[in-house]
Amino acid sequence: MQPEVIKPMASKPPRASEDAGKEKDVIPCVHIFGVKIHCVDMATVLDAIRNYIRSDEPHFIVTADSYGVVLAQTDEDFRAIINRADLVTPDSSGILMGAKSLGKPLLERVSGVDIACEVCRMSVEEGFPVFFLGAAPGVAESAAEKLKESWPGLDVAGTHHGYFDPSEEAAVVAKVRNSQAKVLLAAMGIPRQERFIRDHLQELGVCVAMGVGGSFDVFSGKVKRAPAWMQRHGLEWAYRLAKSPRKARKVAALPRFLALVWREKYFGAKKGSN
Repeated sequence: MQPEVIKPMASKPPRASEDAGKEKDVIPCVHIFGVKIHCVDMATVLDAIRNYIRSDEPHFIVTADSYGVVLAQTDEDFRAIINRADLVTPDSSGILMGAKSLGKPLLERVSGVDIACEVCRMSVEEGFPVFFLGAAPGVAESAAEKLKESWPGLDVAGTHHGYFDPSEEAAVVAKVRNSQAKVLLAAMGIPRQERFIRDHLQELGVCVAMGVGGSFDVFSGKVKRAPAWMQRHGLEWAYRLAKSPRKARKVAALPRFLALVWREKYFGAKKGSN
C-alpha cells in the first residue's frame, strides 16, 4: 500500500497565466506579524511553478506555517528570507484561522507536502527533472522511488541526504547544478532549508527551489501522515505530536501563534503586522 499522501490530489484545474515569472508582483498577499503570505490556492501555485520553469530563471518558494511565523518574530534574518521569496504559501490550518480572525482571510491551505506531490505529477506530464535533497541518508532515495511507483515516468535528476556539514556544501550545490534539475525539493527543516536556498539560489541552476520539511519521511513511508479527516479539520498537528513527541517544540508554536493573534485582535496592532 502506498502512503496516503502520494496519491494525486483532487485540486482545481490549473489556470493559464500570461505573465510568466511575475507572480511575485501580481498575486495578492497579506502580512501577518510582519510575515508576507500570498493569497493562493493550489491551482495558482502550480500555475506559478509552471511559469517559473518556463522563465528559466531561479525562483524561491516558501511554505509558511505557524512555527515559521513565530520563529520569524525573533529571527530577523529568517523573516527577511520569507519576505524576499517569490511565493509564500499558507502551510497550516493555524495560519488560515489566524488570518481570518485578523480580517485578512486566505483562500486555502497549500502545504509543502502537497505541492511536492503535484510537482511530481507535473514532472511526468510536462517533462522536467526534480532533485530530492534532504532527510537522513537513504531517505531521499527511498522517497523518490516510492513517488516513481505512483507516477511512473517521474524524472528524478538526483538525490542527496541532508546530513552534510558546511565544508561539503559547495559539493552538494555542484551536484544539484550538474544534475540539470528544474525543481529542487529541499527537506532539511525550518529554517536551515530556507537559508540553504537563499545562500545558493543563483548557483543551484534550478528554476524552482522549495523547502518541504519532513515530506521525504512521509513519501518514503518512514512516517505516516495524519488521516484525511484530521487534515480537513486542522488536527494534523495533534497526530504528529502523538506519533513523534520530539515534534513538541514545533507543535508548541501553534498556541504561541494563536496568542499573538488574540493579543493583536483585542489589544491593538503589533508592530509590523500590517
